[in-house]
Amino acid sequence: MKPVEPGLVYSYSIVTDASHSAEAFGNADVTVLGTAALIGFVETAAERCLRPYYDRGEASLGIGVHIRHVAPAPAGATVEAYARLIDVNRRKLGFEVEVSWKDVVLMIGTHDRAVIDLRSFLDRMGQAALAR
Repeated sequence: MKPVEPGLVYSYSIVTDASHSAEAFGNADVTVLGTAALIGFVETAAERCLRPYYDRGEASLGIGVHIRHVAPAPAGATVEAYARLIDVNRRKLGFEVEVSWKDVVLMIGTHDRAVIDLRSFLDRMGQAALAR
């Protein structure tokens, strides 16, 4: 991985739909945005923040999510997912994350990622599947 310093930021907008609702993740009749979808949005923001710094063959994986879902928003809302790099410890990186809708903060917390050699990782997964 190329050198990175805390302070990197990435954000993007998502036009949500019913597939992002709590109901879509199994919470019957709850049509607001689901926690699982919001976690996916912050993971995407953090990964995209790192993408320009990968060496050839690298990727990153989420290894920790520590969040609070603090407000609702309706499916169909356009939300902003934000990730700011706050900690670099070799190949483990920590982010401050947030999702907001208009002026309302929906989710806040931290997210950790690890940079991996993708081929080695996938090879290990293939061997683990064969061992079963």
